[in-house]
Amino acid sequence: MDEFVFQVAEEMENERIDSCISMLIDSLSRSFIQKLIKEGRVSVNGSVVKSSYRVKVEDEVRFELPKSVEPDIEAENIPLEILYEDRDVIVVNKPKGMVVHPAAGHYSGTLVNALMYHCGAELSGINGVMRPGIVHRIDMDTTGSIIACKNDKAHNSIAEQLKEHSVNRRYVALCHGVLKEDEGVIDKPIGRHPVERKKMAVNERNGKRAVTHYKVLQRFKNYTYIECVLETGRTHQIRVHMASIGHPLLGDEVYAPGRKCPFKLQGQTLHAKILGFQHPNTGEYVETEAPLPEYFEHLLNIMD
Repeated sequence: MDEFVFQVAEEMENERIDSCISMLIDSLSRSFIQKLIKEGRVSVNGSVVKSSYRVKVEDEVRFELPKSVEPDIEAENIPLEILYEDRDVIVVNKPKGMVVHPAAGHYSGTLVNALMYHCGAELSGINGVMRPGIVHRIDMDTTGSIIACKNDKAHNSIAEQLKEHSVNRRYVALCHGVLKEDEGVIDKPIGRHPVERKKMAVNERNGKRAVTHYKVLQRFKNYTYIECVLETGRTHQIRVHMASIGHPLLGDEVYAPGRKCPFKLQGQTLHAKILGFQHPNTGEYVETEAPLPEYFEHLLNIMD
């Protein structure tokens, strides 16, 4: 048997345990997960639970899987653009199209595969064998800074900073339309979409507080180049928030359906530019800046 252990993130609070596991490992069907639960293979904080159990933030979930269910995750020699590295943490500039951790349909070519090759056994194990070193993530088609941890002490420290929203995360993006205000704040709760469960949405009833600060960097004829600072860190936060005020991100096929895009793009035009944190060992402030990818630079040069 393989055992998986993870802590419940804020955006998953109040989800059913079977739904929570299904979202984390979407290669497993809900019925199979419910079977594991009925067999007593799933526990929360040391106690066996039923499928109807609703998880809470920081619940420790453990579950067992037959080894045949999940493939072994192998180290792969994939080039990494390293922005910062020491014996505790590594910050990389993730390229567009790279999935952060293995999941259904993406068991190779992920950031985890690359980190396993580069770091060897020096990755934290708190998030289990599928997510060694991973303390947060960015979407497959979002580029830019992401931090991974090489030991559990560092992992706990960065996780706590993320929980307290003290990590400095600044993104740049291109959105549809011309924003009138030079800057603004979007304070709207985000939760699971009530119908499409793999999408997020502004959810006044069941969502968690989400705050995005945006500032106009440059206006074009039909688009606006903006900087976004996250006060909170909900799944798809910038994409959902900007769509909610009528300015979805350029290239976002999920949250900007029907919006005409004259450029050949692979997903949303969103880049995690700045990442700043307190070093888990020294306590000193560390800040990295990921250069814009070529496609993004090209768009800014040809906009009118």
